Amino acid sequence: MMRDLAGGAAERANFAFIAAIVAVATIGGFMFGYDSGVINGTQKGLEAAFNLGRLGIGVNVGAILLGSSIGAFGAGRLSDLIGRRGVMMLAAVLFLVSALLAGGAASSALFILARILGGLGVGAASVISPVYISEVTPANIRGRLSSVQQVMIITGLTGAFVANFLLAHYAGGSTAILWLGFPAWRWMFWLQAIPAAIYLLALLIIPESPRYLVIKRRDAEAQVVLARLFGPAAAERKIAEIRASLASDLHKPKLSDLLDKTTGRVRPILWAGIGLAVFQQLVGINVVFYYGAALWEAVGFSENDALKTNILSGVLSIGACLLTISLVDKVGRKPLLLIGSAGMAATLATVAYAFSTAVTGADGGVTLPGANGMIALVAANLYVIFFNASWGPVMWVMLGEMFPNQIRGSGLAVSGFAQWIANAAVSVSFPTLAVVPGLAPTYLGYAAFAAISFVFVRAMVHETRGRELEDMQG
Repeated sequence: MMRDLAGGAAERANFAFIAAIVAVATIGGFMFGYDSGVINGTQKGLEAAFNLGRLGIGVNVGAILLGSSIGAFGAGRLSDLIGRRGVMMLAAVLFLVSALLAGGAASSALFILARILGGLGVGAASVISPVYISEVTPANIRGRLSSVQQVMIITGLTGAFVANFLLAHYAGGSTAILWLGFPAWRWMFWLQAIPAAIYLLALLIIPESPRYLVIKRRDAEAQVVLARLFGPAAAERKIAEIRASLASDLHKPKLSDLLDKTTGRVRPILWAGIGLAVFQQLVGINVVFYYGAALWEAVGFSENDALKTNILSGVLSIGACLLTISLVDKVGRKPLLLIGSAGMAATLATVAYAFSTAVTGADGGVTLPGANGMIALVAANLYVIFFNASWGPVMWVMLGEMFPNQIRGSGLAVSGFAQWIANAAVSVSFPTLAVVPGLAPTYLGYAAFAAISFVFVRAMVHETRGRELEDMQG
């Protein structure tokens, strides 16, 4: 509907209202980022409190990913039943409960349960926020507004890194006592309850997605929302277009819609969505976000310097996402993905080379000789920039907009589930892979996946820039 919304109707769009509801929706991205990043500075505390070994650390860190995969799959389908806003409100409650429970956990089992609950919220927010944003914004600026989700994810990650650093610094270490007799690492989790509560309250003031309302045959409510978004005339046209884009029998969306009715095979658009979701994780980005502090300490950085390096990565990530916002609706989605794949392959290979030169001193400490420590640091941050200028935001933009209306919830459910399973596989395996075969071969493997993702995008991904959601083909 570029013909309507990118033209005259777009000029009459209520951009202040659109910006306000997008801002609320993207708080879910902030929570996604904070909940994912807070674990980064707490691993020493977990190890000491629960007497964890290397495998135990991997399981406690990775517990959120089990919940996230279930949350992503369930949210996609649940959003077709209780609405996009309803799922976001449920995610907010899960964030709040998880923050309180994780900080107060008396055992590893209870902590894992808390992180699984938080993961349910993370998974739900990861797929529903982009869908909601794509369904309430004009096509000509949809990419920019959807990319704000990634900015908020990285802001949440950076916020967690900053909070972890400040709390640990003030207490004298992440395991040192801070307030009320509790160590700093527990307060790192409890602090998350504040934005979780804000998110829950803010969701009460935004409307439901008009496309969901049409699917539920609540056309009068949808018309009210669309009129507030784009004006009365555009609202009437839009409802007609949404209804025309749905299956002719107007049945309730279901997973079997993902199969081509003619051939009985999985629709190619779903394979493209799964590929985008999985490759975003196989390049190893969450190793940086989940294990950043431990990673840099493993090659000779102090805890304080490692936490500062996390903050630097977060700030650079935000800058890269802001660059994407300015380019995604001009350059397009596919070119950004291709540039990102090439850049990540080169920088990851460079990190692998630097780590291959690590030497162990007489005291058992590990260092990177000569300038290789700086080479690793620069290459790792360039990798983070390439990721967040491309695959970080663009993958979520495309998943939120590439599926036709009838299968959007189901397509997001499957793709989101695949994304979090890949995330779990990479994150849980990293502590072991860092030892055998080692950091250098592991990062070389991530570089190989980045190179393969370039080929995948060239062959399987189609540009969606400027196209209305009702024009998407499955």
